[in-house]
Formats: sequence, C-alpha cells, structure tokens
Amino acid sequence: MVWKPRVTVAAIAERQGRFLMVEEQVKGEVRFNQPAGHLEDSESLLDAVVRECLEETAWHFHPRALVGLYRWRQQDSGETWLRATFCGECVDFDPQRTLDEGIIAAHWLTRDEICMREQQLRSPLVLRCIDDYLLGRQFPLNLLVELDQA
Repeated sequence: MVWKPRVTVAAIAERQGRFLMVEEQVKGEVRFNQPAGHLEDSESLLDAVVRECLEETAWHFHPRALVGLYRWRQQDSGETWLRATFCGECVDFDPQRTLDEGIIAAHWLTRDEICMREQQLRSPLVLRCIDDYLLGRQFPLNLLVELDQA
C-alpha cells in the first residue's frame, strides 16, 4: 500500500477579535473547525482555501498570508494530514448560498469561546493555527510556487 498524506487547507479570518468557525456534523458528532477542506486535483492551495471558505460559510475569503504548514498524524486512524493554513479577510457574504452537506452553521467566535469547545474541535490543528496567527506568524504568499506542466 502506498502511503499518502491528506492535503488540506484552512482559512483564518478574524473580525473584531472573533474568528470565523464552522460547526459541522462529522461521523455523527458535532465538531468545530476553521473553514477547511481537501485540495482538489489541478487546484492551487490559494484557490482551494477560497473555495472551501465559500462552500462552508458563504463568505468570500481573500488570503493575505500563509500562517503555516502543519503535519498531524491522527492516532486512531493512523492517517497523516498536511494542512496549509492561510489568514485573510472575509469581504462579502452570500446569504442565499447553500452550505456544504454536513455544515450546521458558520459562527464568529472569540478564542475563549473556541477554547470552551475544545473537546468538540475537529483536530488539535484548530487551536494551534489560531495561536500561531495570534503570535503573528505570517509568511508571504509568494512563498508558494505553482508550476504548470508543459
């Protein structure tokens, strides 16, 4: 069997001390996460994070920096996740948009409100990414290079 990490993206959007979070059903349980999801074939990391935020929250996300690349191995399943987390602004909301299946609602929560839900966080990456963002860890987007095959 070939080992492959699951590549995901996540969006950190902060507004007046509150972070955009997604409440979702995962395997029959309610979980909280940043707007996040899998990188699709032929999609850039930036395109993926913009798409995932829109699909899960109906907010148009404009990434401005890379917060970090995170590798996490889930002990129960043995799966490895590689997550690119971006920070940016949500500039427009589409109230008519239908959210992805499994999404209960999008919320703007403070860090304290997120910590109160720690047992419901989708993974340890959620709080770690917020804390790295709050520490000012932001890298320019030109760090990412997309090569087209000829």
